[in-house]
Amino acid sequence: MEKRTIAINMQKTNLKSLSRFMQILDGSFPSGVFVHSFGLEPHILKEKVKDINSLKIYLENLIIDQYSKIEFVYVKKVYEALEKEKLTILNKLDNELGAYLTFEFAKASRDIGQNYFVQIKNLATKNIVKEYFSFIGNKSCVGNEIIVLSAMAFDMDICLEDFIVMWTKKNLINIAVTTLKISRIKPSEIQKMLFEIDEILEKFDYKNIENKITNFNPLFEEIIFSHKNLEPKMFTT
Repeated sequence: MEKRTIAINMQKTNLKSLSRFMQILDGSFPSGVFVHSFGLEPHILKEKVKDINSLKIYLENLIIDQYSKIEFVYVKKVYEALEKEKLTILNKLDNELGAYLTFEFAKASRDIGQNYFVQIKNLATKNIVKEYFSFIGNKSCVGNEIIVLSAMAFDMDICLEDFIVMWTKKNLINIAVTTLKISRIKPSEIQKMLFEIDEILEKFDYKNIENKITNFNPLFEEIIFSHKNLEPKMFTT
């Protein structure tokens, strides 16, 4: 019988970059993973989130009302700027991101981005990414978490869709884990529900992400303003 061989014409990812990228995306990374609660505590206290079904709706709305209108837009714009080697646009995106975030969220985004930058700054292979990292190094731009990670993903030839799914799932897992601390939802239920979220991410129209950035999250605004004594928190590891 003739032995068949399969030719795989794929470029191997830099293993050190891949290993480090996986570590900083892991929710157990001990030096700074963060996730904004986006009102999870008042949602639970007001019983808007009280079981696995309502938690799933909460996370789905987070994708629809928050991520798709800020973070996904920024990832798209970062990839476009890097592809066109428009470093000025990239720096502008980075320096303006904080204007769309709450004070604590903006500070965390900057601090964690700087932490990530220290871990990966010497791993970049593309000149445009190296230039962007040099701007962070000389304090010409902020180095926000989502921008730094997007740049590294671009450097590693991770496509936009794959990176968005990786980043989103990382955040949703971290938020879901905090639910264990402040609710009675079972870990097994959360695990199953997070698998179901994959269907939403799979069907999302990544090719037509809006260019307009907006920071109005109706669910967040409604709950927070009706429970002013309980502010949203930053969960960090």
